[in-house]
Amino acid sequence: MAMCILVFLTLLILPSSHSSSDELYIDKSAKIPQSDLDLLEFPLNLEYFEAEFFLYGALGYGLDKAAPKLTGGGPTPLGAKKANLDPFTRDVVLQFAFQEVGHLRAIKNTVKGFPRPLLNLSSESFAKTLDKAFGKPLNPPFDPYSSSLNYLIASYLIPYVGLTGYVGANEKLESPISRRLVAGLLGVESGQDAVIRALLYEKATQKVPPYGITVAEFTDKISSLRNKLGHTGLKDEGLIVPKSDGAEGKIAGNVLAGDQDSVAYARTPEEILRIVYGSGDEGVPGGFYPKGGDGRIARSHLKSA
Repeated sequence: MAMCILVFLTLLILPSSHSSSDELYIDKSAKIPQSDLDLLEFPLNLEYFEAEFFLYGALGYGLDKAAPKLTGGGPTPLGAKKANLDPFTRDVVLQFAFQEVGHLRAIKNTVKGFPRPLLNLSSESFAKTLDKAFGKPLNPPFDPYSSSLNYLIASYLIPYVGLTGYVGANEKLESPISRRLVAGLLGVESGQDAVIRALLYEKATQKVPPYGITVAEFTDKISSLRNKLGHTGLKDEGLIVPKSDGAEGKIAGNVLAGDQDSVAYARTPEEILRIVYGSGDEGVPGGFYPKGGDGRIARSHLKSA
């Protein structure tokens, strides 16, 4: 009883919480260095991707209807559509979708940002990525929107790349405002990735129809492709690894990816661009970004810039 009273009194004297993103993330009088602004702006490329993919997957429409002001007038994504999801998976994906809307708003409340870049979220775009991962065409072509399992496998492609980018950016940030924002974004992105990996891990040995390939094999191929495209060694791991590579070298299950100390891997913006472009070159757009990403960092690498 005494503890309950103490907790109640503590809550009474704490400052009231606020829902405003401006109050949470921004001190209008603070000066954020240009280097921080660039690093805070860059993740918009992936946040747009995630918001559109999850919104369309759950609802059949994207930011143009859900939060049109956040698009900045950028082009509508190509090929995105509502996925054939069971009620539970749809519920989870919808939560992710609205979380990504919040992420876009939080970043744009801190930096000017840029309009939504052109995104190719078509089944064909995902199919090409999976074909590249397996080193051969899958037959039939992989369709992320055809089932809950396929959608979760496609979702495995997304939040993890973003969270490694936030880990990589954090050590370079100078402003406490910047670090607070990135820590908050990283927390939720990591949570999304953990949920996706846990749902897939439960089905790790299940074969994905009609391919006869297990879920674990899909994740291993995707992670290997991202390592290859990033050109910086091992920063990605599937759901099952050799026991020597698991946590403390004692377990093959790998529901969360991490280094030898189970610390999250970090990636630079350049590594991320190589991966999401599918080209292995931060200056050669393609894949999910037909015209490349936006912002000072992404534009600085475009060959045509």
